[in-house]
Amino acid sequence: MILLQVLDTLKSASDTLLNSDKTEEIFNKIEFNPSNIFEGDGILISVVGYIVVFVALLLLYMVFVNFTKFLQSRLRKKLTKHGEDIEKQKDLSVSGEINAAISMSLYLYLEEIENLDDAILTIKKVQKTYSPWSSKIYGLRYFPKK
Repeated sequence: MILLQVLDTLKSASDTLLNSDKTEEIFNKIEFNPSNIFEGDGILISVVGYIVVFVALLLLYMVFVNFTKFLQSRLRKKLTKHGEDIEKQKDLSVSGEINAAISMSLYLYLEEIENLDDAILTIKKVQKTYSPWSSKIYGLRYFPKK
């Protein structure tokens, strides 16, 4: 089956190469004309594109709004499995102060791990190699004769 698809693709590619003169003529006939937007399907395509984008944004909004409810229902199920009695009205969300404390502690912990790598020092004595370019013994001791 895959072999047949490859053969069909090769056949269509060879047909395209053989008919390349005709495609050049087609490309020469293409021109931009603003009146074609109103006569053709340009506005319809634009409206459909806008609708698709707004529907996708609406779906993302619905997912994010209902995500907390989903997490709370999972937490209620886990707690009831462990035998804790939870009221339906009880709010299981964590306050903003607790979230801030948790996130700050995680940030500081991760920064501390990164900073430990910088604390490793290696001290090596570097010996300069001899270079006649920086040697003073080859300098001019006498003024050159003109």
